[in-house]
Amino acid sequence: MRNDAEDVRLLQAHEANIPWRKWGPYLSERQWGTVREDYSKDGNAWDYFSHDQARSRAYHWGEDGLAGFSDEKQLLCFSVALWNGKDPILKERLFGLTNSESNHGEDVKEYYFYLDSTPTHSYMKYLYKYPQAEYPYWDLIETSKGRNRFEPEYELLDTGIFNADRYFDVFVEYAKQSPEDILIRITVCNRGPEAASLQVLPTLWFRNTWTWWPDTPKPILKAVPFKQSSAIAASHAKLGERWLYCEGDAPLLFTENETNNQRLFGTSNPSPWVKDGINNYVVQGKKDAVNPGRTGTKAAAQYQLNVGPGQTATIRLRLTDLAASATLDPFGSFDETMQLRQREADEFYRSVTPSRVNADEALVLRQAMAGMLWSKQYFGFEVDKWLEEHGADPLRPNSKQMRNSEWFHMINEHVISMPDKWEYPWYAAWDLAFHTVALSTVDVDFAKQQLGIMLQEFFLHPSGQIPAYEWNFSDVNPPVHAWAAIFLYRQEQALKGTSDVEFLKRCFAKLLLNFSWWVNRKDRFGKNLFEGGFLGLDNIGVFDRSAPLPTGGYLEQADGTSWVCLFCQNMLEIACELAAHDTFFEDLAIKFADHFLLIAHAMNGMGPDGMWDEEDGFYYDVLRLPDGTATRLKVRSMVGLLPLFATTVIEPSQRELLPRVNQILRERLLRMPELRESIHPTGPQHLGCCERGIAALVNPDRLRRILTRVLDENEFFSPYGIRALSRYHAEHPYTFNVNGQEYRVNYLPAESDTGMFGGNSNWRGPIWMPVNALLIRALLSYYLYYDDNFKIECPTGSGNLMNLFEVAREIANRLTRIFLRDKSGRRPVYGGTEKFQTDPHWKDYLLFYEYFHGDNGAGLGASHQTGWTGLVGGLIDLFGRLDAAQFLAGGKVDAFVREEPLVPK
Repeated sequence: MRNDAEDVRLLQAHEANIPWRKWGPYLSERQWGTVREDYSKDGNAWDYFSHDQARSRAYHWGEDGLAGFSDEKQLLCFSVALWNGKDPILKERLFGLTNSESNHGEDVKEYYFYLDSTPTHSYMKYLYKYPQAEYPYWDLIETSKGRNRFEPEYELLDTGIFNADRYFDVFVEYAKQSPEDILIRITVCNRGPEAASLQVLPTLWFRNTWTWWPDTPKPILKAVPFKQSSAIAASHAKLGERWLYCEGDAPLLFTENETNNQRLFGTSNPSPWVKDGINNYVVQGKKDAVNPGRTGTKAAAQYQLNVGPGQTATIRLRLTDLAASATLDPFGSFDETMQLRQREADEFYRSVTPSRVNADEALVLRQAMAGMLWSKQYFGFEVDKWLEEHGADPLRPNSKQMRNSEWFHMINEHVISMPDKWEYPWYAAWDLAFHTVALSTVDVDFAKQQLGIMLQEFFLHPSGQIPAYEWNFSDVNPPVHAWAAIFLYRQEQALKGTSDVEFLKRCFAKLLLNFSWWVNRKDRFGKNLFEGGFLGLDNIGVFDRSAPLPTGGYLEQADGTSWVCLFCQNMLEIACELAAHDTFFEDLAIKFADHFLLIAHAMNGMGPDGMWDEEDGFYYDVLRLPDGTATRLKVRSMVGLLPLFATTVIEPSQRELLPRVNQILRERLLRMPELRESIHPTGPQHLGCCERGIAALVNPDRLRRILTRVLDENEFFSPYGIRALSRYHAEHPYTFNVNGQEYRVNYLPAESDTGMFGGNSNWRGPIWMPVNALLIRALLSYYLYYDDNFKIECPTGSGNLMNLFEVAREIANRLTRIFLRDKSGRRPVYGGTEKFQTDPHWKDYLLFYEYFHGDNGAGLGASHQTGWTGLVGGLIDLFGRLDAAQFLAGGKVDAFVREEPLVPK
């Protein structure tokens, strides 16, 4: 157990409920264009609530802002607004393109970086790059609209706005003096060749709850006299009293966080002071746009800076529960505290970074974790109220049908780890499971809490379904929560030496409901072959797998069935762990072992219409046509690799603890030998290294045949990880004809050329971190069973034989290589973007993209999806620790792999 200052705070938060996490980066980067704010008739959230409206229109369910910070209920919010004297509007929030405006789907058009954060947010650092020339809003929209799907996206750097380095680096740092006392430092660096002016407007406001919930008392902000500083007092019925101290004699501007109806709808405003009042005062010079009485629900301090070339200006603020008094000096120990929190952050990351990790790997790990921690967001959404406001009541007959009507029970008012707070400012169920695994590297308690959120009664559907994501809670995401639950349980054992059996019990009880939902809803004929639709893999299929098929009939999905098989194994492992503490769970362990055997038998069925293709040595989806005939859809994709993931090692100690379970399963297999015909050999006669057993969907012959394709650099094996689609399809596209229409799957290493799922996501060639991580887990599991008794060429055809630990390590090396400097000092993640590759003020600031080019590793899709891409930090941590252990043990890794939570016990 570590004992640095940050770990003490984590312990205080967990054991004594000291609210170190109460304040944090909980604002969205984009609230406009979300389902929550959509009150349109056609459900087009983007067009109904646009970026142009956002400065003038009060949000209903949440708030956004640059470098945003708030309490955990997002009642009082802080962010930074900027104006370079040329833009048509204040820079209060990030700008980006909608699906209809961009050739590859929605895309943020800003450069901002999450540089640092501790788990309790005792120290945080953010960077925003602000051009000194007028921001090219119109150029970005019009040029992007004119590009087709085969052309690259038009990025902000392409506009020339950063030429000659005419921009400001705006760093925003937060440091907590105490849980309720936050120091804020804004540092503006002029990177340009000439002096330049900038207005910086630190902004404080209340989320508008009083309009939407009329019985809610309206809070107030007001200017208060205080020595040589400007000060704003904030009073809220629930939050209490707070003060924002602004160093120096900066003018204070006040308005209301209320919609400007006049501008947007041509109707009158109840007050002359509205949400965009400060914008109109600063940019348009409208002196009557702010309240001369210096009160309101939104306020900003106005700092006017002139910064010389290469020079820096600093602004200090303090948001605190300490009232203004004659003895208070809000900035007396400011710098010392800021420096202390920085040192403590350094100490914390030194303690979580393995000793064998080099400096560049440590940088990647730290910024990956910073991105994970900055991507927390308050998500407020009471579905029943939202439906009522749309005139729908699902509990009454003939009610209006609305999006998410069947989820009226949901009440979301939590801080949740988001995939990306601009492009995906909502949770996604399977993303979140991967987030918890990555977050457990630095904050296992928060990770456990996050996993539990989706299983609460306010989220989990009474039917047992886990909500997928805001655009359609009823979509189906892969069932990876059981895997995450046992991972977190093992991680805590490794970190703290304790076993949180109650956590595992709570997860298991709710996951039983979810497993029943899968069995009852997604196995349509009770054949133990599962569907599920796109299952998070978006456009990987020949057709949109979540829509009615153009052929009629249905799909038996290799990925859907494999996911449920892994789900079975995870539930079996959890049940065995719980049965060691309470024999009640033994029967449930037997139940899940039975399910595993039945699913494996169904999926591995031999014959011309099964999922396994003996000639190709690969698994495929099976299309069942209305006339009863079956066709394999022979696309070599991640769908066919997923059967490898359903692999779990059984330690001798587990068998010894549960002799009854072991005996019943042995007898069952003796009576029904056909259940074990095509799965990996199991039982007393087939024990592996150290007498371990194995439950695996894929037998040794199939494992070797699949891995031969996986490790072929002309198929799946990229220099930067495992591709989602085999490169074989570059010259051999898969085609399927229906009624004269051709459906085609090509290898596409970069952006998608299809509009399926909005066109901004592509599983037809790029590298995706989460499935690569699960493949690494499976290979480590197989290694624990085989040790050096299973070796394979890696890469295929190289003559270089590796055991499966070495193969897993090679894949991890290729994944981390995406972010690391190569011999020429370039990071593959940034491709040919020279500014990022060579400029000293850009090249070490990392973006963690949604996915990566299948051939050159360049980042693609959402640029801040640190969520599951943050797993790269976990891989650096895992193999760094294994390297250290291997070094100490003289080269043997078996015992140390066994101790890692990435693989089962």
